Amino acid sequence: MELRIQSIHFDATEKLHAFIQKKVEKLAKNNEDVIKAEFILKVVKPETVKNKETVLNVQVPGSELHAEKTCDTFEEGVDLCVDIMLRQLDKYKEKQRSK
Repeated sequence: MELRIQSIHFDATEKLHAFIQKKVEKLAKNNEDVIKAEFILKVVKPETVKNKETVLNVQVPGSELHAEKTCDTFEEGVDLCVDIMLRQLDKYKEKQRSK
């Protein structure tokens, strides 16, 4: 599985990259059909509470799944997006089985 992390308006730390890598492994373990995962991390201006936007796009055969959250920290946003994506992947698996 290919992983792409894009940070907009800031430089992502190694710690954040490692955190994302760990969370993506959870996605890959859950569903081997995942081709590509892309995180887009963005600091929304002006500086306010909940100004960290996290977008997760996951490519699976024949479909692309999307999750988006705005939180206080990127870690929280990544966590929530991965949870949403796990549910979407479960639904995707069920659809594939029923075909």
